[in-house]
Amino acid sequence: MSDSDLQSKYVLQTAGFDARFPNTNQTRHCFQNYTDYFKCIAAKGEDYAPCKQFKRAYNSLCPNEWISKWDEQRDSGTFPASLEP
Repeated sequence: MSDSDLQSKYVLQTAGFDARFPNTNQTRHCFQNYTDYFKCIAAKGEDYAPCKQFKRAYNSLCPNEWISKWDEQRDSGTFPASLEP
């Protein structure tokens, strides 16, 4: 597969600058995007396109282990933050 085929198949994006999180440590930014995504889909539904920006951001910023742990916590009802809209 050539480089141009790969480039047309995959679009890589990282989370954009967020003025609420100006420091280099992006832990809070990661967690905030994770919670914002689930609040957004609870309020607007999974098909609401702007919610997908939060998902792209947390997938870009958060380690996969954290996401897995938080998913397990949400499923078991022990997630430490409110996800109500």
